[in-house]
Amino acid sequence: METAYFDHAASSWPKPPEVVSAMQDVMLHYAANPGRGSHRMAVQASRTLFEARRNLAKLFRIKNPNDISFTLNTTMALNQAILGFVKPGDHVVCTAVEHNSVRRPLEFLKQTRGIHITYVATDSTGALTVDEVRDAIRPETTLMVCSHSSNLLGSILPVAELGQLCRDRKIRLLVDAAQTAGTLEVDVVQMGIDMLAFPGHKGLLGPQGTGGLYVAPDLELTPLLYGGTGSQSEAIEQPTVRPDRYESGTQNTVGIAGLNEGVKFVLHETVEQIHKREWNHTQRIMDALMSTNGVTVLGPQLGRDKTGIVSFNVHQADSSEVAFILDQSFQIAVRAGYHCTPLAHATAGTMDRGAVRASVGYYTSDEEVDRLITAVREIAKHLG
Repeated sequence: METAYFDHAASSWPKPPEVVSAMQDVMLHYAANPGRGSHRMAVQASRTLFEARRNLAKLFRIKNPNDISFTLNTTMALNQAILGFVKPGDHVVCTAVEHNSVRRPLEFLKQTRGIHITYVATDSTGALTVDEVRDAIRPETTLMVCSHSSNLLGSILPVAELGQLCRDRKIRLLVDAAQTAGTLEVDVVQMGIDMLAFPGHKGLLGPQGTGGLYVAPDLELTPLLYGGTGSQSEAIEQPTVRPDRYESGTQNTVGIAGLNEGVKFVLHETVEQIHKREWNHTQRIMDALMSTNGVTVLGPQLGRDKTGIVSFNVHQADSSEVAFILDQSFQIAVRAGYHCTPLAHATAGTMDRGAVRASVGYYTSDEEVDRLITAVREIAKHLG
């Protein structure tokens, strides 16, 4: 029996065939350095990167594709945004469901630059009120950081309203789209997003080792990396032109070629239809698990909008034990533990044992959903 994969919130799998073909095509025919030469292979590599930027700009409603810089993942993008923007003495507002990729850079700056941080509480399901964020803002607040959706609870935060609040208060907004890029509509202009960090390997259906950061045209960051960019090589300083300023070193042409095809796939299928498909799966899972004795489901209640994540616990069992049984006895892949987001687990009241996270994706089938429901019910019966 083939494994039923419910770990899309970590990395989507399988990938569209076009993604695999594009990556193979680079390796076979033009695996040269983009932006570093004028021969035809290097030019083709550069074109691939620009096409990917252009398609990402179309997806996120970004006016200038060059405002997107490629990174290895969302974590690197968030570090570039946070470390490149926040200055000593600044005050930063973020939420109590943030990933460690936000929390750890901020806490590092608290120790090294003397910044101040306010974590705005959500309710136990991950819901956030804009009024509480407004109350947390101080005169020295310069940045609001917010995950578009919690990677534990699947709750969707009111980014557009936060964007308007930040515009009114002249505060920059950084959005972590790790769980929403490719599965929820993102319009950086209408939503007031100044910086958008996103992965290539989740909802965009690209390979691991890809991601990016959008930076608003009127915003300048201190680069995270310094080095060769293929432009202004005679200068000692890092180039000011984008995207070179934030892209030192050879880029992952193979991975970005795959990412480009993943983005094209999302554009063709449409984010709206992908979200609807995932939502239907999550509702079926939630409905079944909520009616199963001994199973506690976290996050927004049935019928509420959310991303493709269903986190749960079974009786008093440790989440790792449940995940191990699902893998070894039922060939179902889920993620257990703390999901690099202790803040969200503290919010949900699951710091004692973590949670089992089942996350769906574009390729999740009804049959796989049935297998998961049946397996969890059997485990609950056995452990009860």
